[in-house]
Amino acid sequence: MEKVKFKQMKDGTKEEYLFLDKHEKKYIKGAADRLLKFMGGLNATLEGYQVTRLEHSLQTATRALNDKANDEMIVASLLHDIGDELAPLNHAECAASILKPYVSEKTHWIIEKHGIFQMYYYAHHLGGNKNEREKFKGHKYYIDTINFCENWDQKSFDPNFKSLTLKDFEPYVRKIFNKTPYSN
Repeated sequence: MEKVKFKQMKDGTKEEYLFLDKHEKKYIKGAADRLLKFMGGLNATLEGYQVTRLEHSLQTATRALNDKANDEMIVASLLHDIGDELAPLNHAECAASILKPYVSEKTHWIIEKHGIFQMYYYAHHLGGNKNEREKFKGHKYYIDTINFCENWDQKSFDPNFKSLTLKDFEPYVRKIFNKTPYSN
């Protein structure tokens, strides 16, 4: 069989769905390649910033690596703003959704909430609530998210910082995206 015959999902046979499942599993194994290719394309300057989206991501991941973060947190740091291109109004949730099957609950939560926690540095300048993150005070990953933002993300807009290259992070991305997904 080269293609299924059904035109509506409800009409598919078990044989057709087993056929599609085989193709889906092969496609999933290519996630690391697609993510690395996408990240490599983020070399346009963030409008108004001194660094590109890619450089910001590389700096964040380099800082995580330098601080001896675990592999999944290094990859999450690299991919934390991947949603900016397609979902600028909910980029953190977008990045967290991409990572969710492959990272722990803690790493997922940090990435999902980092957009709100980052508001601490700028929201008051724009008439917003810089303390929006306080609604999560007491959450078991609250301090970890503050630390992610303070130590890695918010300081990674420095054109003089010497970050590692995307090629340097390839093994980390492949390791995380080629493992058996978590059952979140």
